[in-house]
This record gives sequence, structure tokens and C-alpha cells, in this order.
Amino acid sequence: MNQTSQWNPSEGGDFALQPSSRVWALGAQIDTDALAPGAYMKFDLPTIAKHTLEGVRAEFASNVQAGDVIAAGEGFGVGSSREQAAGVLVHLGLKAVIAPSYSGLFFRNAFNLGLLLLTCPRAHELKEGQSIKVIGQRVWVDERHELPCEPIPEFLMEMVRLQGLVNVLKLRKKSSV
Repeated sequence: MNQTSQWNPSEGGDFALQPSSRVWALGAQIDTDALAPGAYMKFDLPTIAKHTLEGVRAEFASNVQAGDVIAAGEGFGVGSSREQAAGVLVHLGLKAVIAPSYSGLFFRNAFNLGLLLLTCPRAHELKEGQSIKVIGQRVWVDERHELPCEPIPEFLMEMVRLQGLVNVLKLRKKSSV
């Protein structure tokens, strides 16, 4: 990886104290049926989540941990517009998905549910099991190497911070009273 920038303590304190995330490396065109298999759509979200990516990575749902991230190829979330595809990733505690591109419907569903999607053309450089730090909308491989990602508009970052659009709307309603 090329050195793109260096950690600046004013961005969030001591680098060593920032939480790390484990990478799950996936390929391109991971579709919504792989994320939320159609055979389980009649069940609740926790049940669907137990089957997340079972056709791609059978061990994923049982081994993923809160704070982990997915690094994938082009077209993450292609397929149907089912909101559960993003919902299961939130339910499983993923911190972010890092990919070069996303399906438009999946992109909006993810942010509406508070899931951070980072658009990074070089996401393929992240390796299975690698420990990285996702801080705000920046991906740090180590103190000297940041993976460049496209900027995210503030209104979408607000949805991530408040854990979804419903909470954003509740806060706005509360503050307008």
C-alpha cells in the first residue's frame, strides 16, 4: 500500500487506543440474496442473520464479531431492494463495509439503518483477518497508511452516528418541539 497520509493525534487521540476491526474479505457482486437469503425472509431479522452469507462463507454468521468489517469487490449489495440485506449486517454488529461500489438501493438502505459504507477503490488491498482501524469515514491500515475513500456527506454520517434514519427523525422532532 502506498503511504497516503499519516495519523494525526488531533483526529482522535492516540492511535493505539483506537478500536481495531477484523477484516472479512469477500469478492465482487455480493448480492442481497447472499446477505439475506430468500428462503428465510418469512422469519425475523435475528433468524435471517444466522444465515447471512452462508452460500458464500458458511462460517460468517457464526464467527463474525461486533466491530468487524467486510472488505468486498465491486457491486456490493446488488440484487433486490430488501432492507434486510443491510439489516442483518447491523444486527450482527458490523462496523462497516468497504468496497469500490455498491448497489444504489443497498447503499441507501444501509445508511437508513445506520450501517457505514465506505467507497474505497482500493478495498481489494485489505486482506482476510487483517486488523484495521475505521475512524469516522477513514480507514487506517496502520499509523502511516490510510486507505483512501470517497467522502461521505454529513447527513449520511449523522445517520450512522445516530444508528439510522428513524433515530435522526426522532431527534429532529424532539428538537422542534
